[in-house]
Amino acid sequence: MTMTAALVGTVRDLREQVAALHAELVRYQLVVWTAGNVSARVPGHDLMIIKPSGVSYDDLTPESMILCDLDGNVVEGDHSPSSDTAAHAYVYRAMPGVGGVVHTHSTYACAWAARHEPIPCVLTAMADEFGGEIPVGPFALIGDDSIGRGIVETLSGHRSPAVLMAGHGVFTIGKDARAAVKAAVMCEDVARSVHISRQLGEPRPIAQEHIDRLYDRYQNVYGQRQASGLGSS
Repeated sequence: MTMTAALVGTVRDLREQVAALHAELVRYQLVVWTAGNVSARVPGHDLMIIKPSGVSYDDLTPESMILCDLDGNVVEGDHSPSSDTAAHAYVYRAMPGVGGVVHTHSTYACAWAARHEPIPCVLTAMADEFGGEIPVGPFALIGDDSIGRGIVETLSGHRSPAVLMAGHGVFTIGKDARAAVKAAVMCEDVARSVHISRQLGEPRPIAQEHIDRLYDRYQNVYGQRQASGLGSS
């Protein structure tokens, strides 16, 4: 594949970003050993950057990230891509607005996935980030696009950027890879909190009207907004 100078620069920048984001999975204790992965869509091209398979997090570098097409074929890289490449590729093909995908085996979220049980929306942080419960997707084996199909079927039309794949773990999506990593961090945080609350009694759900208001505020009002007509400074 012949790449323009602009595409070469974009791929280089995404390799650096995706490599750095893998360190966040370790930092927030969302993975162990070599499990888990982050990928990023290459904007404007049917390409993605993804982690190599079975490589220690300590050994990940921008150069070790793999460039694949959206059928999961390696375009550029010295290693085999993640075993979840087909799942990531399917998500990108089916959901054009997704720019990043993350997979983790974080402890508390996996405990919910092992029960095939969605995490109920009982905290304002869940209403903010997920807009409701965190749903459960179907059980699927690794190796083809079955997991990707389950992710898309579950999250299409759903506010949540996270899905608990039954008997497996967490997959998250986002406008870019950083947003998908944030969703994975938040998913584990609320999974832990709701699990602990259940040790004390049955947690109480938040009313749907309040969930809707919280979600709208967080998505459209919360944080810094650049004023119209002004440059950033």
